[in-house]
Amino acid sequence: MEYTVVLSSIAAVLLGLGVIAFFVSKRKAAQENLDQKTQNFEKEQARLIQEAKKQSETLLKEAKLEAKSRLLEMKSNFDSETEETRAELKKEERRLSKKGEKLDHQEDQLSKREQNIQQKEIEAQKKFDSASKKEDRYSQALEKTKKELEKVSGLTLEEAKELLLKAMEEDARHAGAKLIKKITSEAKENADKEAKKIISTAIQRYAGEYVAERTVSVVHLPGDEMKGRIIGREGRNIRALEAATGIDLIIDDTPEAVILSGFNPVRREVARISLEKLISDGRIHPARIEDVVERATKEVDAIIKEAGEQAAFDLGVHGIDPELIKVLGKLKFRTSYAQNVLQHSIEVAFLSGTIAAELGLNVKLSKRMGLLHDIGKAVDHEVDGAHAIIGAKLAKKYGEKEPVVHAIAAHHEDQMPESVYDYIIQAADALSGARPGARKESLENYVKRLEDLENIANAFEGVVNTYAIQAGREIRVITESEKISDESAVLLSRDIASQIEENLTFPGQVKVVVIRETRAVEYTKK
Repeated sequence: MEYTVVLSSIAAVLLGLGVIAFFVSKRKAAQENLDQKTQNFEKEQARLIQEAKKQSETLLKEAKLEAKSRLLEMKSNFDSETEETRAELKKEERRLSKKGEKLDHQEDQLSKREQNIQQKEIEAQKKFDSASKKEDRYSQALEKTKKELEKVSGLTLEEAKELLLKAMEEDARHAGAKLIKKITSEAKENADKEAKKIISTAIQRYAGEYVAERTVSVVHLPGDEMKGRIIGREGRNIRALEAATGIDLIIDDTPEAVILSGFNPVRREVARISLEKLISDGRIHPARIEDVVERATKEVDAIIKEAGEQAAFDLGVHGIDPELIKVLGKLKFRTSYAQNVLQHSIEVAFLSGTIAAELGLNVKLSKRMGLLHDIGKAVDHEVDGAHAIIGAKLAKKYGEKEPVVHAIAAHHEDQMPESVYDYIIQAADALSGARPGARKESLENYVKRLEDLENIANAFEGVVNTYAIQAGREIRVITESEKISDESAVLLSRDIASQIEENLTFPGQVKVVVIRETRAVEYTKK
């Protein structure tokens, strides 16, 4: 057992010595390898240093050579540029030298001119002094002549000037009147024929009602006892009806009739329909009245809308705002000189479309303008101002184009006409309103208007007598042939027409005819 342990110990020692010997030999080999690599590295380092020195010397030599080459090149360029600059400087020097010589020459010439100018100034001053003396002599002579003329003629200078100016003015007016007459005659030769043709064509092609329907303002009763039922106990029924409709009911001694009074034609129509329904039904009391008026209002609104749409459809005018269609429909219940305004608007639209077609213009645009030209009359009882301006604002509000808006505003010349369409609408409006039977007015107003026409014409100098004919559409003025010449007659007709436009309101147009002639009349005897 001990022997085995000793052997094991010896074996372990031998094994340890072997391991140590192995590591020592391994380390020695590694050290030798390291020494070898170190020697190789040092040799390589020495070789690289040597090569670097050689390359640096080569690069240095190349750099020196390149620098010398660049220096030589720059010197050559500098020399050439210097030569060019010297040549240019010499050239500029020669040019400046020539310019200096030229300036010297010009200076000499200017000096000579200055001397000449001074000489001429002296001569001009002498002439001016001489002219001043002559002017003084002429002024004295003129003054002396004026005094002699004033003494001979018996007129002062101012009086003579005034007389001369008056004579010149009279000659100018006479010449102007002749020119106006000539131009008017030449224009009428062609324009009258064409205008008459167009207007007659438009009138012939329109087959409207001779007299338009008038808005009803009187409700007939089945008997006078119905008046008491309409009034009601202590007047409660009539008060309720007036409050609901906004229309005054006039119940007087007129047999079997009730008069409706109010500025709003639509409300008056609502009141008429309501009252007729109440009379036919027989039940008249405040609660029933409110219900009937509400239903009548809806019925009238439907009638208004349908009337506006039908008018636009019949004329082929599309794209009008629905609200504007409703306003247009209200014209069904509006009258002007007893002429229904909606019927008048349709008539104007047709006439203006026909005239536009004859002139080769836009027919649809003309019809649109004619249909909407009196749209302001639907609301003129609610808004202050002329119906043409109100209508133009209303059309603009609902998106109508500027030509349509301006035609509405200008159809009574509240604004000046600008386009041919404005004049077409004016002409169509005058044709529709002026044709026989289209409008009517009270006898008192009619007589008063004729008297006013005659009085305006009679106020002019040289007028002998005046006659208003054709229901005030024409006025004939008889003048003294000794006081009024043919040319003055033209001016007189224009002046009378201007006075009528400024002082009177009239539908359509008034024709002013000035007559200057000498008549000889003789009668035969049996």
